[in-house]
Amino acid sequence: MPSMTTTKWNFDLSHSSVNFSVRHLMISKVHGRFTQWDGSLEIDDADVTQSKLDVAIQAASIETRDEKRDAHLRSADFFDVATYPTLTFKSTKIEKRSDSELAVTGELTIHGVTKSVTLDVELNGESKDPWGGIRRGFSAKTSVNRKDFGLTWNAALETGGVVVGDKVEISIEVEAIKAAETQAA
Repeated sequence: MPSMTTTKWNFDLSHSSVNFSVRHLMISKVHGRFTQWDGSLEIDDADVTQSKLDVAIQAASIETRDEKRDAHLRSADFFDVATYPTLTFKSTKIEKRSDSELAVTGELTIHGVTKSVTLDVELNGESKDPWGGIRRGFSAKTSVNRKDFGLTWNAALETGGVVVGDKVEISIEVEAIKAAETQAA
């Protein structure tokens, strides 16, 4: 049961993003994002370690600005979106590092494999919007090895190395709006 100081927040998806980058041909990084995602965020201002985060990302919404590559990423070689349509993150532990930094550990599920991952979260502040709403901003980052989640497709290069790097850097920008409080009947 949420404490009396816990408030619900809604993601403002038009001002938020889930992004990633991975090495390509060992010489550059390909950047991409997921365009369809949502979830729930409950913040306990009295004890931030009691806050909760739960996010679901539609794997088929992957976008790298190259339709052929995106189709390949949706295929069984990578995300296999027909079998594993959703990527999820559910917080299990939140640690306060400073007044503006948190470590949010949770269970990340990709391609049917669940691993514990810690997000380094920066609290970017709070502001009242022109329509009377209260908004908070967050930036988060982490990195994962794609092979840990069963995403193992690759091809060797004749010069040595591989087409796709193993390390995936994840960066997230969130703007959340405090949910309207409802009165008990």
